[in-house]
Amino acid sequence: MRHGCKVNHLSRTHAHRVAMLSNMATSLIISKRIETTVAKAKALKVYVEPLITRSKEDSMNNRRVVFSYLHSKEAVNELFREVSQKVANRPGGYTRILKTGIRHGDNSEMCIIELVDYNENMLKEVSDKKARTTRRSRGKKAVEAPVAETTEAPVAETAEESPKAE
Repeated sequence: MRHGCKVNHLSRTHAHRVAMLSNMATSLIISKRIETTVAKAKALKVYVEPLITRSKEDSMNNRRVVFSYLHSKEAVNELFREVSQKVANRPGGYTRILKTGIRHGDNSEMCIIELVDYNENMLKEVSDKKARTTRRSRGKKAVEAPVAETTEAPVAETAEESPKAE
């Protein structure tokens, strides 16, 4: 029984699973976005996020530890030079999983896993939302003013009623 084991084995042996996750992590770091199944993406997220956290501090020991997971000099250099600079202020959550539907061959759920700070489309949408909130805030101010007046009126009535009761 596997009571304490929380690892998704992905129907593979240990060696195959480790090699697959290493290759997927290398591809993710180099290309910033890959398409895979949801189960593999969730396993990859757990595998690659600690490596990105290690890359924030550029030391020889951290480079060696990351290289033992990735087995690719190009991926290690890319991670420590470029990716670590973009995620320096982020406390975690370096990857995003976007579900894309099902694969027609075997009906498995497909998704795109990407590094969060490299999606220019999402970053543009955030700036667009900021502009929209400015317009909405003008409308909210106009709506909030009458609400404030209605709340003040019952307070005045209760103040007038309390002396009459005495």
